Amino acid sequence: MQTYEAGQFDVIVVGAGHAGCEAGLAAARMGARTLMVTINLDMVAFMPCNPSVGGPAKGVVVREIDALGGEMGRNIDKTYIQMRMLNTGKGPAVQALRAQADKFQYQHEMKRTLENEPNLTLLQGMAEKLVVEEGVCKGIITKTGAVYRSATVVITTGTFLRGEIIIGDLKYSSGPNNQQPSIKLSEHLEELGFELVRFKTGTPPRVNSKTIDYSKTEIQPGDEEPRAFSYETTKYITDQLPCWLTYTNETTHQLIDENLHRAPMFSGMVKGTGARYCPSIEDKVVRFHDKPRHQIFLEPEGRNTEEVYVQGLSTSMPEEVQQKILATIPGLEKAQMMRAGYAIEYDAIVPTQLWPTLETKTVESLYTAGQINGTSGYEEAAGQGLMAGINAARKALGKDEVILSRSDAYIGVLLDDLVTKGTNEPYRLLTSRAEYRLLLRHDNADLRLTEIGHSIGLISEERYEQFSAKRDAIEAEKKRLRSIIIKPNEQTQALIRRTGGSELKDGVRASDLLKRPEISYAHIQELVPADAALPSDVVEQVEIQIKYEGYIDKSLQQVERLKKLEDKKIPEDIDYDAIIGIATEARQKLSKVRPLSIAQASRISGVNPADISILLVYIEQGKIAKISQG
Repeated sequence: MQTYEAGQFDVIVVGAGHAGCEAGLAAARMGARTLMVTINLDMVAFMPCNPSVGGPAKGVVVREIDALGGEMGRNIDKTYIQMRMLNTGKGPAVQALRAQADKFQYQHEMKRTLENEPNLTLLQGMAEKLVVEEGVCKGIITKTGAVYRSATVVITTGTFLRGEIIIGDLKYSSGPNNQQPSIKLSEHLEELGFELVRFKTGTPPRVNSKTIDYSKTEIQPGDEEPRAFSYETTKYITDQLPCWLTYTNETTHQLIDENLHRAPMFSGMVKGTGARYCPSIEDKVVRFHDKPRHQIFLEPEGRNTEEVYVQGLSTSMPEEVQQKILATIPGLEKAQMMRAGYAIEYDAIVPTQLWPTLETKTVESLYTAGQINGTSGYEEAAGQGLMAGINAARKALGKDEVILSRSDAYIGVLLDDLVTKGTNEPYRLLTSRAEYRLLLRHDNADLRLTEIGHSIGLISEERYEQFSAKRDAIEAEKKRLRSIIIKPNEQTQALIRRTGGSELKDGVRASDLLKRPEISYAHIQELVPADAALPSDVVEQVEIQIKYEGYIDKSLQQVERLKKLEDKKIPEDIDYDAIIGIATEARQKLSKVRPLSIAQASRISGVNPADISILLVYIEQGKIAKISQG
């Protein structure tokens, strides 16, 4: 094939899904001349699976993306059809926002944002090869022979790499939603020495809303209280659309059992590993045979379409079996299936081949982000895309790269899990994966990350000033409440009796009284009102930080202990084979992952505390030897 020189950029992003959009925008906004290449410009920020954003852990990631200066939160706030806060009956560590998106409006709004970004060039094309010279990535070559050169490249190809769609006994080469797959780029990555794995994900059928009997289902409305993902959002969508809840039943399960021999998952047609936490309905019926029913949510795909997403019914059963399954579910007896569910198999990179910056160890200046790294979910993809875009841009501009720790953000947990532990199935972020989840809350993402976003140029001066004012107001009010003594007078005792608490015997600090579970900030205001009413987000932080102070302090102490291990860096040129006493498995894992610190080394599966102790001694001795030689 004849090639031609087509252009020079600082950063090239391959793919325009949720990872690609964040990578491209971040790089461009940081001053890097950025090219985004995607197979089909009509599929920018497309949602091939559930048209929703957020949920447990994932919703916190969206807030973190926004606090760092990313786009996903702003985009969903402009395009949702329903917004709900989940787990409101539980503590702040597990609360999270979830929005149902207008699938098409979300795409169009994101594409408009990309098109209006001054430093960003959008291009429809198929990237088939990388330009690699002496182990360094210096650009891409497209199917038409165009050579685009750059200082860094970010690959965000989602599920397109050698994608294959499976419905029953039908299997054909395709990306999601019958798009062109990317074949040659996958083959090229193997030629470069990358280890690839085969993963699988799937979607449920879509049905026509006009053919659903909603009287047999339970309505699931959005929250009446205005909520948003982005800290910049001031206008809220009020005309929300409801979702609906129904259930499978024993008839459904019997029908699935009778047709298991036709299910690709069980017939052997599916080779890739599927997501544990998002199983197909046939998998759920087999694994949880004792359960008489499973939840099915009916979720509109947008305001201007009759398509409804049947969440909970992901399947790759034959088309006619899918139709029969739908007919057994209350409300869907006469539902017209507009699109059949399907499974899709695709190639992913083994993520232990990446540094924590998401730069690949195999090829310098090449970054990967999103489902190509073995994750599932739009939010996980967007978080990776943002960090890959930040780091690719900073490397291209000659600046230090940024690594978030596990105590900084859920994004930090996600990246550390991937590059340190790897994954043998599509990875999904869960609250249980974060050991510091009391610190990594939905409500405090801005307090954790806005400083970083501002320092790298993604948070404007105006937004940073507003953030600083909020942070100062929180500290001032906490200081005020710690300085005021509330006396056990009649007003105080009456309020305490009203809340069901035990009366005071002596005077207490206002902050200590607020720590009582039955006492709220509003109660404290009755007794010792502030000079001026504080914004609700400031009040929320004051209340949470004071009420959970003891737990937060314990978590911070753990973080400090870990930080000492994070600060113990491992020399890049270390030879693990030369260290006597380390177990063979540990030596192999350490050589493969090549951890940057003792803390990261201690999180590698197969590396035990004895191995870490020996490694520490070896590094310390190495330092002592250098000093003595000097």
